[in-house]
Amino acid sequence: MIIPISNDILEKLTETEKSVVNYINSNTDKLPSMSIVDVAEETFTSPATVSRTIKKCGLDGFTELRYILSKKDILNKDSKQVNAILGKSLMEATYTLEQISVSNILQVVELIKKSNRIYILARGLTELVAAEFSLKLLLMGYNAFEISDPNIMIEISKGLKKDELIIIFSLNGKTPELITSAKNAFELGCNVVSCCGSSNTELKEFSHIFLNGYKHSHVSIKKFEVTSRLPLYIISRVIIDYLAIS
Repeated sequence: MIIPISNDILEKLTETEKSVVNYINSNTDKLPSMSIVDVAEETFTSPATVSRTIKKCGLDGFTELRYILSKKDILNKDSKQVNAILGKSLMEATYTLEQISVSNILQVVELIKKSNRIYILARGLTELVAAEFSLKLLLMGYNAFEISDPNIMIEISKGLKKDELIIIFSLNGKTPELITSAKNAFELGCNVVSCCGSSNTELKEFSHIFLNGYKHSHVSIKKFEVTSRLPLYIISRVIIDYLAIS
């Protein structure tokens, strides 16, 4: 039984929800390869019903359920590995959202709105996050520039005006040229926003607003130390989505 049901929980479940729990507990061998849509079809319910039922039973959702199953001996090696990866993504998304301050998001959006020019800085694979963020700003009519060249970003940061904004995306917050650029802009009185996957960085010292996501220790391609940028994508999405409706 993967979902233990106490009498208190049982009393809160509808008959339909009870049937979902019974199906899950009776099919733990199939569940790792199924999606929430598959479970809904098998129980003649909806994905929303399955999700609601699982949460009523004390779990965060379907992904956490599969992550729990990945630790059981009933699964084969491949299923364990895939579900463990799904669990890592769940952790990064959940913890990042928990760490994001709503007031900080509102402040970032206001800074973007009032800035005459916006520079988005990033290096390495994080440039992909910055490029997408910059493009979305451009599509909404903002004067945005994405810069990845280390020499250019340092030179530009030396001559910024106070109505200009720098937004930095950095997974570890250790890139020297990003720190130097932030320091230059900060000392000129320009607003600096840093979005990172770690709070252990000098960027905090030179940022008016610091958005910290949760970076899992897992490295997908160890030879090149390639780590997920999911926390940064989540932060950028929250900013863009609110900016689009505000």
